[in-house]
Amino acid sequence: MKEYIFIYGTLLPEYAPDEIAGIVRQLRRVGSGCVRGRLYDLGNYPGVILDASSRTKVRGHLFALPDGKRVLRALDSYEDFKPDDVKNSLFVRKRTTATLDDGRKVECWVYVYNRDPSSAPLVSGGDYAKIEAA
Repeated sequence: MKEYIFIYGTLLPEYAPDEIAGIVRQLRRVGSGCVRGRLYDLGNYPGVILDASSRTKVRGHLFALPDGKRVLRALDSYEDFKPDDVKNSLFVRKRTTATLDDGRKVECWVYVYNRDPSSAPLVSGGDYAKIEAA
């Protein structure tokens, strides 16, 4: 079964720092879309909190992951996700459903912020690209 990942912030190819850009280039863009939840501006990067019942959406892009686990392990490391120590991970990789702009729904991975974001500003419109362009 093909694996997908929804990316909404610094893993997007146009924002990926040098340390992870080579890995990000191995992803194949499927399309633009959104997930239900809230996006927070955490300073150097954004963080999403999923909420399936939320009216707000987080904009991003769906990418197909290459076969094998090497790329996913590299992304996990960059996002400080430790599968064997979830409590102390900065982000947690979770399954969700992304809705693409053409209406398709795709099950995918997404990195969810694993701390309390309440002191961080909410990104209006849920689109990291808009705060980066400002």
